[in-house]
Amino acid sequence: MVDNVYVGKAAVDAAADRGWLLGHFKPPGDPRHSDDVEIKWGVHPRGERRARWTEGEKRTALLVLISGRFRLEFPGGDVVLSEQGDYVVWGPGVDHSWEAEEDSIVMTVRWPSIPGYRVDDPDESDDGS
Repeated sequence: MVDNVYVGKAAVDAAADRGWLLGHFKPPGDPRHSDDVEIKWGVHPRGERRARWTEGEKRTALLVLISGRFRLEFPGGDVVLSEQGDYVVWGPGVDHSWEAEEDSIVMTVRWPSIPGYRVDDPDESDDGS
């Protein structure tokens, strides 16, 4: 293994940090530590939904559907991702919630990675910031 290189499996590594693979919450010196971006591999059974809406979001987010059917709820209306590769991007200040309409796998990328948002917080188990 070369220094500063990490090789893993998303499904296995994601289980360790509520789905989050990369971000400020990884230990300094770990190649997965980043103050710039967070990446999550979200695996959600049908019917799972975010416990409550986000409030005061300060990050930009990209959510990509890997498999399943996933609905994001925004103040202006819902977005349903139903085909592999469907995605949605939203910016700071856009609060949201979500529900897995089918067993779903989604990848979320958020930036920047802001300390204070905790991986062990049940409300941070969301997939879209």
